[in-house]
Amino acid sequence: MFNNEYSIPRAESAEAVGVSSAAVAAIIRDMEEKQIESHSMMIIRHGKVAFEAWRKPYGPDILHTMYSVSKSVTATAAGFAMAEGLLTPDTRLVDVFPEYANPKDDDLERITLHSLMTMTAGKNVSLLADKTSDTWVKDFMETKQSYSPGEGWSYISENTFCVAAMIARVTGMTVTEYLTPRLYEPLGITKTQWERDSHGTETGGWGLFLKTEDLAKIALCYLNGGKFGGKQVIPKGWCKLASANHTSGIPGSPEHGYGYFIWGCGCGKGVYRFDGMFSQFAYIFPEEDAVVIMTDNEINEDKARRCLEDHVDGLFFDGEAPEAKEIAEFPELEEIEAMPRQPETEKKVDGRTIKITPNPVLQALGFPLSVLTFPAIYMCADKAGPIDNVRFNFYEDECTMYWTEGDESNIVHIGLDGEARRSRIRLGKLNYTLSSSGAWLDENCFEIWLRPLEAIGQRRLKFTFKGDSVTVTPSCYPSLQYLAGELAPTLQSMIPGQAAYAMFKLMMLHSYKILDADQKAKLV
Repeated sequence: MFNNEYSIPRAESAEAVGVSSAAVAAIIRDMEEKQIESHSMMIIRHGKVAFEAWRKPYGPDILHTMYSVSKSVTATAAGFAMAEGLLTPDTRLVDVFPEYANPKDDDLERITLHSLMTMTAGKNVSLLADKTSDTWVKDFMETKQSYSPGEGWSYISENTFCVAAMIARVTGMTVTEYLTPRLYEPLGITKTQWERDSHGTETGGWGLFLKTEDLAKIALCYLNGGKFGGKQVIPKGWCKLASANHTSGIPGSPEHGYGYFIWGCGCGKGVYRFDGMFSQFAYIFPEEDAVVIMTDNEINEDKARRCLEDHVDGLFFDGEAPEAKEIAEFPELEEIEAMPRQPETEKKVDGRTIKITPNPVLQALGFPLSVLTFPAIYMCADKAGPIDNVRFNFYEDECTMYWTEGDESNIVHIGLDGEARRSRIRLGKLNYTLSSSGAWLDENCFEIWLRPLEAIGQRRLKFTFKGDSVTVTPSCYPSLQYLAGELAPTLQSMIPGQAAYAMFKLMMLHSYKILDADQKAKLV
């Protein structure tokens, strides 16, 4: 699998390239003790993979959502556009989109590529902005200005969308099309996907899916001044420029600095990282000639970062190898336990269609029930859903489930023997690998666990049968209560006033009652 010209070479052992396997094991123990659902980790030093692990059912061939790590890739695309003379740091947003120019709005006229990429543009786009809109650039232009460009710092993902839109406008290509011959092909990256707006423009600040090793290749380019395998891939000088601290002295900017969609770190000289929600990280350690990649499902990013950063001092060494060597690996994720089958109920349900009455509240909110969980779809232009027309067919040790979501339909295999089955599906115009298991909880209640491996979280659906009436009870893992409790404090600075924040937090903590409400259905 790794013996090709584009793969990162593998070290004989972690110690062979100055990485302590004992420290790696300590990192993983720390994650397990803190109940962090890690999906993968890869450590590269001196150009070789010292350690790699994936938690089953995840694996090296599965794409993983990157969330805001996408921003660093969008910045890389901007670096190519600058090198080719299509953009400069001083290029104004209205230079590229003159149809929105407004000479009476000085702040709007001053927004540049530099201020967008440093998060200093000043536009205060709401976290709840409607992503089903087909006017994202216009919506950004018309959003309230919190401060003049360069006079403050605020983390606004739509800044990055505007950069992606600028690249698309000046190149006449999507960001993916533009990056393919420049970045992806030279690195042997053959499989990606990226969420888009209704016009086909990549979301820029989120929505990119990459394999763990492919993210590592991009990070290695940054470590090595744009080179991979000795060949210049990213324009010379860009990686140093992009990772520099461009926000020193700006009110509200991060403690360790912020570059072009890249975060400074305090865990070593010159260390910086690509950073995505739910703890997607690419750490670059220039002094150690090392890169660490982590993909996780942990909303508390500080907790996940601490697991690595608290062990950095003992992770790398030079000279004689430590004697202690440990094998570190992730335990498997839990699957629903096999339970006694219910042949009479299965016979009644087999092949019949379950028609689900749409929840009008969810329809109005724009979040219809989907196999994808809320964290996976809240920023999507196409949120899939609602689930309908469910049909089960039962076999010896598994069943199949057919269902529709909007104009998309899928069929998957579900293990009933305690072992998950994998199936390929398409939802919200994106492709996923669904890992699925199920069990009868009693003679009338059938529960299935559905985990889209490329996305975050697991959808759980419980079908309770009473005659021809069916109650569908959705839930997700991690639970929405946990996610809300962990996320609310990080959003406090974005909510004006203590009273408003208290109301917002209360709404978040009880959001599961709406988003995961029971839905009525019938067997037909």
